[in-house]
Amino acid sequence: MKSVSDYDHFLDTKGLNCPEPVMLLHKTVRGMEAGQLVKVEATDPSTTRDIPKFCQFLGHELIDQSQQDDLYCYVIRKG
Repeated sequence: MKSVSDYDHFLDTKGLNCPEPVMLLHKTVRGMEAGQLVKVEATDPSTTRDIPKFCQFLGHELIDQSQQDDLYCYVIRKG
């Protein structure tokens, strides 16, 4: 299991509800360089739909998507 330091950016959106996680992700990705990775941790189940659509729509690569209990994790590479 990778640690937070293995990513260029880490976004903790635990406790936030739609649309806040995706809005914060958008803001974070805007400040990143192409090819950089961001790890997102969320507790809102709607992120399982919203984050993949965000990536597809804006041309970013969803590297990993996982769930452990009520924690949803995503790793995204900026396109």
